[in-house]
Amino acid sequence: MSVDTHLLHEADRVNVRRKGLRIALAVAVGFSWLVYSGAIIPFLGPLFAAQFLISSSRPMPLQKALAVTVLILVVGALLQFVTVLTGDRPPVLLLLLGLIYFGCFYQQANGKGGPTIFLVLVIAVMVPLLTILNEDLGDTILMILVQSVVTGMLLMWLAHVLIPDRGSPALKAATATTYPHAARYAAANTAILLIAVVACLTREGLATAIVIPITVVSLLSQFDVAASTRAALGIVITNITGGLAGSVAFGLLQVWPSHIFLFLLVLLAGLVFGGRAAMRAPAAKLYAGALTIFLLVFGTGVSPLPGSAAESFSTRVTYILVAIAYAIFMTTLLWPRQEDSRDRTLVGD
Repeated sequence: MSVDTHLLHEADRVNVRRKGLRIALAVAVGFSWLVYSGAIIPFLGPLFAAQFLISSSRPMPLQKALAVTVLILVVGALLQFVTVLTGDRPPVLLLLLGLIYFGCFYQQANGKGGPTIFLVLVIAVMVPLLTILNEDLGDTILMILVQSVVTGMLLMWLAHVLIPDRGSPALKAATATTYPHAARYAAANTAILLIAVVACLTREGLATAIVIPITVVSLLSQFDVAASTRAALGIVITNITGGLAGSVAFGLLQVWPSHIFLFLLVLLAGLVFGGRAAMRAPAAKLYAGALTIFLLVFGTGVSPLPGSAAESFSTRVTYILVAIAYAIFMTTLLWPRQEDSRDRTLVGD
């Protein structure tokens, strides 16, 4: 019996490593291909692929993939319509966005939604900002979003085909932290994200408007780890490491500009951060967030977005670091304090 248990544990460790390889391969192939093809926002498809791969060891069924694509299209179209309709009345627009953010964060606080909630939050940030700040791109934002989601799914399936699990993948569901005061957490997160969105709307710069709120959304999805392990400092260090890695990768790419070298840089980051994000441990969320920050920083540097000069890139990195500090400070200020760590329970996703 002990031999069988040892073999099961060994197979599980092998599959965790293979999951990390899938994440690294998907983000590297997707990122380098989208940059080569001239995609406006090349980091979105790989970012979504990473979310799909990290959240489950099984590929998403076709029926669910179609449902997610339809959901993204409907939510994006509705948000674009609402933004155009209420663009000249900012209080109304912010109220509607706040309701959407609250619903998403409430689901997260109850341990529900998975990567779909993250997708909806990203769309609810991007569509209003792109529609208001860039009219030309705003007309094609729905197509960009749908293409990015479909690209993420194709990368997910490709990674599973090339690097399948050995034997049957573990059926153990991922755990999610739930809160007895879910409404209070959701309200605090909504206020934090809305302030970031308002700050972006008052500044010019498409890239800035994208990376700051997405960084905040990514961080807010990690703070349940800090709440349960008192490891807020670990979140700061890990995410800043992802940002620094993106900056170093961009600098190296300026010295040796080639698509093959770009692929190798993203593959290395995927192995370092994605490999640890594949682990079944609370810290996995931190490395998933670091991978997101890396893709944001490196992606905004190599993308054809306005202002891609080195000075502009350093400014974008600064904004992302400010977003990290802002999210840490605001959650410390607004989140309800836990009097007893037993108030939080782990449930299956």
